[in-house]
Amino acid sequence: MKKCIIAVLSVSMLLAMTGCKKDETTKAADESTTTTAAESTEEVTEDTAEQSSEESAEASTEDTSASEAAAVMSYADYAAAELDAEVTIEAYVQAKQSWWDNTATVYLQDEDGAYFCYGMACSEEDYAKLTDGQKIRVHGFKSEWSGEVEIVDATFEIIDGTWTATPVDVTAELGTDGLVDKQNQLVSFTGMKVEASKDANGNDVAFLYKWDGSGEEGDDLYFNVSVNGQTYNFTVESYLCDKDSEVYKAVKELKIGDTVDMEGFLYWYEGANPHITKVTVK
Repeated sequence: MKKCIIAVLSVSMLLAMTGCKKDETTKAADESTTTTAAESTEEVTEDTAEQSSEESAEASTEDTSASEAAAVMSYADYAAAELDAEVTIEAYVQAKQSWWDNTATVYLQDEDGAYFCYGMACSEEDYAKLTDGQKIRVHGFKSEWSGEVEIVDATFEIIDGTWTATPVDVTAELGTDGLVDKQNQLVSFTGMKVEASKDANGNDVAFLYKWDGSGEEGDDLYFNVSVNGQTYNFTVESYLCDKDSEVYKAVKELKIGDTVDMEGFLYWYEGANPHITKVTVK
């Protein structure tokens, strides 16, 4: 009987010891799992923070680049920029030359210089908002065609401000190297004499439809004027001033020998090729 009791007690003690050992193993496993999970969470947190930091840095760099690209240039900076350079300028509308297929061509000017924007992206609705004197910001690329420096592939936004230029008399600068510095500005010419042009039949006429006389009503008008013994060829650009405009009608009434004062924009095509917007016979 005693042996039986001892055997029972021995078995009980063995089971108790086994249970304790199992509890310790489970506890150790739980602690290991907890530690691993904590370490994993810490690693994920660090990775997320590092990724966020990198993304923030990249975004900041992109914002800075965009800001630098959009920095508004002075006229001097624009004039000094290389051809094909990306440019951003602010200036005032002086005349709208044309709108077609959601693009606009306009003359712009500020107190320091002038700009010709060719084929600027523009809806018909926005074109109506480009009134004389309206200030706009333009972003595009500096280009050149036959001597005419212009901004192409441009977009724009309307901003607060209005200003209109007063024509600068450049009569004395005709034929000089310095005239190009006033390219695209609103200018005036005074006391010039209308000289003869030759039409397609060899007749002396005061003006031509197209540069060679091959055009018709509604086309550009070309006429010759002189000062100080030198003769220059001026144009009424039909997109800028169409056949119903006052200047178009006035040029058609010119006579050889008339003395005239004129205003217009100093466009350039293989040399000065003013686009005349006003003619007064003296």
